[in-house]
Amino acid sequence: MGELQSNLSFRLMSLGFRLRDLRLPRGEILKEVGIKTGFTVLDYGCGAGSYVPGLSELVGPSGKVYALDIHPLAIESVKRLVSKRGLTNVETILSDCRTGLPDASIDVALMYDIYHDLAEPGKVLRESHRVLKPDGILSFNDHHMKHEEVIAKIGGSPFFRLADEGKMTYRFSKTKSP
Repeated sequence: MGELQSNLSFRLMSLGFRLRDLRLPRGEILKEVGIKTGFTVLDYGCGAGSYVPGLSELVGPSGKVYALDIHPLAIESVKRLVSKRGLTNVETILSDCRTGLPDASIDVALMYDIYHDLAEPGKVLRESHRVLKPDGILSFNDHHMKHEEVIAKIGGSPFFRLADEGKMTYRFSKTKSP
């Protein structure tokens, strides 16, 4: 990911996200993704965990959610959220890119509002491609990028092809091999 932001900056960003989530609950966005019970999902750049409760509910007790972020405060925040809500199907990963997950082990990878901040986006796309199952989906949204830029940078990569556009997200399918 990009440069690690200060703790104060992270806390201010988290507060902004909490206010945003009151206005537009994250569940509305997750409806577009098509996540089913039993899925394994990677929330890449999870931040303070806005999507974690909804993901946990969608995948159910037979599924798994991996919440990955570069910032230790993000991981601490998600761990507190998981503990407070008793979410037993969520695991955190402190990392800037590498997930440590097995090849082809993820049904859906979320990459929401993080791509514009990545220091090495190609490495992150490669890692996402590696961990996604052959029929896996990369669900993407970054309000810092224009439509054409999203299509060119993600769909134009050797890793993903545009499969569908929703109201709030793009769905990219995994290419056979980069």
